[in-house]
Amino acid sequence: MIVEQRTYTLNHGTTAKYLERYETYALPVQKRHLGRLLGFYVTEIGTLNQVVHLWAYDSLADRETRRDNLAADPAWQEFLKMNAGSFTHQTVAILKPTRFSPT
Repeated sequence: MIVEQRTYTLNHGTTAKYLERYETYALPVQKRHLGRLLGFYVTEIGTLNQVVHLWAYDSLADRETRRDNLAADPAWQEFLKMNAGSFTHQTVAILKPTRFSPT
């Protein structure tokens, strides 16, 4: 298993609207294609205006297939259009659990 950590920094004052838009339009499509959402968080201390989500995959190949399927979905493409310009920064990390990790 691998975990993908996606961190997005939003424009100041737009987090609430982004979360509403994401939950309504993006989350159902991502759940359909990506499957295992481990968590979705907002920052309160440190760098503010960030959302962080964690997705579990069986392997990098599984992630690639699932993300390709997501990208091909017209509903996802519509979300990307309505979401354009929302982020000032994005980071993506692939995390590999240790043998003693609870996940």
